[in-house]
Amino acid sequence: MMPAYNLPPEFRALATLPERPRLLVVDDQPINIQTLYQIFHADHEVFMATGGEQALAFCRDNPPPDLILLDVVMPGMDGIEVCRRIKAAPTLADIPVIFVTARSEPADETGALEAGGVDFIAKPVNPAVVRARVKTHLTLKAQADLLRSLVFVDGLTGVANRRRFDEALQIEWRRCRRSGAPLTLLMIDIDHFKRYNDHYGHQTGDACLQKVAAAIKAGLKRVHDLVARYGGEEFVCLMPECDHPAGQNKAEELRAAVAALGIPHDDSPTANYVTLSIGIAVMHPDGESSPEALVAAADMALYEAKLGGRNRVFAASSA
Repeated sequence: MMPAYNLPPEFRALATLPERPRLLVVDDQPINIQTLYQIFHADHEVFMATGGEQALAFCRDNPPPDLILLDVVMPGMDGIEVCRRIKAAPTLADIPVIFVTARSEPADETGALEAGGVDFIAKPVNPAVVRARVKTHLTLKAQADLLRSLVFVDGLTGVANRRRFDEALQIEWRRCRRSGAPLTLLMIDIDHFKRYNDHYGHQTGDACLQKVAAAIKAGLKRVHDLVARYGGEEFVCLMPECDHPAGQNKAEELRAAVAALGIPHDDSPTANYVTLSIGIAVMHPDGESSPEALVAAADMALYEAKLGGRNRVFAASSA
């Protein structure tokens, strides 16, 4: 992957910082926390922890901070161990950690960087220096986040790609298995899309895919629902903590939303506009089932929707 600092100008422009970046300041001395708070509170959301365990709990139980300013010497768990644990957690590993410490020996700096820190600032801090370094590392993180997101985006439609869906399916399966919540999958196909391409041409076909993808994405209101292009003219919607009736209702909404676009399809034997067939499968993940079984059930339901005349929703009877 291209290093963040070598991003082309057009990508650097897209990698914008949050309006108010979230900073976590970790230090056992209140005066040091207060100093950093005064430096950053006007332009950042500043959160505070006075120990390593408290810092890890904050990161675990809240939206992760954009950057952590971390003391090295603290009672109990020191900053080096806190940083190691942050870097070992998949959901936290990308957070930049800047060590802020009174220690200034080369061995201390080396240990901090080897633990995963991105920078090392000596106390007492110079406000201009610490602001500049924080801004630099927030910018680098925004650029790296953009690159990571591009890996998981379908280039034509702008929704998630198959790779992102495969990853999300495994994550949500494990999460719903732990919580006992249902997991719903919609398998969506644009009816007679090959005939659409043959009739109108591939450029118009691409525009159709973009409009359909946008309508499906707009129809998923919950932030943890995912729409992805599964391949060709097929899309999938992954909806954790969604039961059968809610999945059925959402599928009907999406089918109606695309029909309401009124995209002409004069060569369709189903309707003179673009329509969708949708298969639904719902499972409560457990040791007896698998993510692959959920996909297979949704795919079979989609087949039944097509067999039943298309432009319809079909739900797997039980999974």
